[in-house]
Amino acid sequence: MTTQETLQEPPAAPAEAQRHAGHRLPGPVKDRFLAWWTRLQHEGAPGPVRADRAALRRAHDLTAVVCTPAYQRIYRELVQANGGVSWDKPWQQDRIAALIALAAHVEKRSGKNLPQAMSQQAEGSDRNLVSDLRFARLLDSPDIESLFTGLRRLLPLIQRQTDPGALADDLFEWGDRIKKRWAYDYIWRGKP
Repeated sequence: MTTQETLQEPPAAPAEAQRHAGHRLPGPVKDRFLAWWTRLQHEGAPGPVRADRAALRRAHDLTAVVCTPAYQRIYRELVQANGGVSWDKPWQQDRIAALIALAAHVEKRSGKNLPQAMSQQAEGSDRNLVSDLRFARLLDSPDIESLFTGLRRLLPLIQRQTDPGALADDLFEWGDRIKKRWAYDYIWRGKP
């Protein structure tokens, strides 16, 4: 082996995160998503909207999310906002399902993205709302289904507050670049 070969980085593994990194949620789709989220959180939301939110919150995995009428209604709205073009790749469909279902768990918009919200300290404590270990496990999620499950369990720990727009962007673009940004945005407080 030559010196040149030893200095080169090994090729990246063909993991799901690598294959789909860099794909963006189109602006009109994100706008429609945020308008839907705002309707969902409105205090005077009509019964059907509240029922949709409850159905999405009950969905325990992405298959359960996709099989709800609530999801199908907002998915169709997002397709319209996307110029009538639906997402035909399974990884895209899973990411759309994850961002819609997780947004139903977000009750209040904050100026913090998820890692910033997770690294806040509880009042009177020197610990993060989400521990370093739990956050690291989240970053190690092997696929979007695992990430969805982890985030669904973590949102109550941060009082269901984050930026829904950043949530949508990060879930749709999930990959090594987002993982690295999250690692930088999170405030690691563990003992050395």
